[in-house]
Amino acid sequence: MPTRGHENEGYRRLFDDDGLTFGTGFPLTGTSRSTPPIDEELRLAAHAEAVGFGGLWARDVPTYWPKFGDAGQTVDTWPWLSQVAAHTDEVALGTASIVLTLRHPLHVAKAAATVDRLSDGRLVLGVASGDRDPEFPAFDVDPDDRGDRFREAVEVLRTVWREEYPELEGDWGALEGDLDVVPKPTSETLPLLPTGHARQSREWIAAHGDGWLFYHLPEETLASYLTDWRADAGAKPFTMVVCVEFADDPTADPEPLHQGYRAGVEWFRDYFRRLDNLGVDHAIVSIENEDSEQGLTQFGEEIIDEL
Repeated sequence: MPTRGHENEGYRRLFDDDGLTFGTGFPLTGTSRSTPPIDEELRLAAHAEAVGFGGLWARDVPTYWPKFGDAGQTVDTWPWLSQVAAHTDEVALGTASIVLTLRHPLHVAKAAATVDRLSDGRLVLGVASGDRDPEFPAFDVDPDDRGDRFREAVEVLRTVWREEYPELEGDWGALEGDLDVVPKPTSETLPLLPTGHARQSREWIAAHGDGWLFYHLPEETLASYLTDWRADAGAKPFTMVVCVEFADDPTADPEPLHQGYRAGVEWFRDYFRRLDNLGVDHAIVSIENEDSEQGLTQFGEEIIDEL
């Protein structure tokens, strides 16, 4: 099958397989309210790749709002993913997700294409409209404008990645054909996965995104979402976040957690098989066990290898 313009190395790593693939998100040490230990995060990133994870996902949290509960991996997304690229080989590097409404689209275009080039094409962009209320006045953004700003940013990104010296204007500014945005990414355009609803209709996401990144859903609700998604988007991939905490008893039944479950490994193995059968293409797994390395290893050996 011919490669399409958005299918860089990272996208193919996540979505070329017929079955479910797995990623995990920073911070891998679980430190999300202060700066995590950088050397340990990088060591665990290489370990996650070694035990079979196909993607490593970094969040975009411009400011720390204690009421929300976390600061992501604390360090800025773009230099962080460049560091991760230098310490890994083939794993996809994802953003979950860049807040397009709070960033100038030309800065996003240049930074993202730079990381993509430095990683030999491994960058996949989750993109979002933002959900932390105090950030909007901090950036002088009207939260009611999020939907329009998001759509406009996607148009800018696609245009400046695909075209040389483009002509384009909007509320963000104007390009009049005498400036170019470089570097260009390794593919015609970087893959974009709108996150949640991003203030858009499902039909818009299906038409303009290269997949859909969504939060954790109960299985019955997930089945309905996937049916509607396939009707609108065809084979475009669906990615979902799942929080995982392994119980000591491998046969333990599930207990609900925020965005996931605490359960025995046997239940998780069956659960991810069900997600695969429902048509989920990639799961971003947040492993909540106290020993981060042991949790990554257990997931790799007892879930990824088994599936």
